[in-house]
Amino acid sequence: MWLSSSSVGRKFVMALTGAALVLFVTFHCLMNAIAICWPAAYNSICEFLGANWYALIASAGLAVLLIIHIIYAVMLTLQNRKARGNDRYLVSKTPKGVEWSSQNMLVLGIVILAFLVVHLIQFWAKMQLQEIRGAEEILPPAAGTLFIQEAFSQVYTPIVYIIGFVALWFHFNHGFWSMFQSCGWDNQIWIERLKKIACWWATIVVALFIAQAIVFTVKAHKEDYKTDETLRQQYIEMVGEMCNKDFGPDAIQLTERIAMMPYSDVSTGIPQAVEEISRQLEDPGFKAQTMNRPEIQKQMETQLKIFKSYKVLFDYLNTAKAPEEAPIETPQPEN
Repeated sequence: MWLSSSSVGRKFVMALTGAALVLFVTFHCLMNAIAICWPAAYNSICEFLGANWYALIASAGLAVLLIIHIIYAVMLTLQNRKARGNDRYLVSKTPKGVEWSSQNMLVLGIVILAFLVVHLIQFWAKMQLQEIRGAEEILPPAAGTLFIQEAFSQVYTPIVYIIGFVALWFHFNHGFWSMFQSCGWDNQIWIERLKKIACWWATIVVALFIAQAIVFTVKAHKEDYKTDETLRQQYIEMVGEMCNKDFGPDAIQLTERIAMMPYSDVSTGIPQAVEEISRQLEDPGFKAQTMNRPEIQKQMETQLKIFKSYKVLFDYLNTAKAPEEAPIETPQPEN
């Protein structure tokens, strides 16, 4: 098949998969911008996507495109090295008119792939993957701002991300215009125009990514995503939706009541309730009383699981440092 056996076919596949990945990167950049301007809306988008069928199909499609892109990149690199043979060892510098990024696209791709692995571990594995697994007693997978908090509170995260973004700029900049060339759009006038468009597009996207990483780092170290009252209320509602999904009608009335309560009340009351119910379920006297009424014990066990789901969230949020109060100035007596 010419798409895999010929050089032109391989470049065509690289161009198509690269175009799809460029569009996704641009979308991801815009989505991250929402996290800065309106964090609660960002969480709503994460919740809308989640592990729904359309998001899973899109994720699987992106994974397939990325894998194909990597495989064909390796194939083209090996093909080019084989074609040059021993001549490649005679080249001491980049030929005139050939971009540095063109000579190092595979290396840049490997750097980007390493960055992508870190990004997937910090976000996808804790969000969509957790939702697919249906794990209990975890932070709500749709709470994207909490995972921004987790990731960017680490010292190494902005460093890794900025290195990845710089590599992305070189890869994106060269790949953007060369994919048009691979598809036959190699008119010299238009290639120069496309190079300018590629430079501007790559620069804007990568500059936004770097700015976002800096803002996320500052806000994470200030623990804004833990202490913001609007976000806290949203997290509580997300845990309630998780419980409603896992426990059905038995949870709805309880989660609605919790959502109506002030954060300070539920964040202290629920951990206490967990201890009390756990102690009661372990009490021999209680077990004897409910021996012939298993529905009561089952109801309490369900309630305990619901409360434990909330407790995971409150244990995490309550680790935030309390904002320092301004010192109270004592009026000085007049002389």
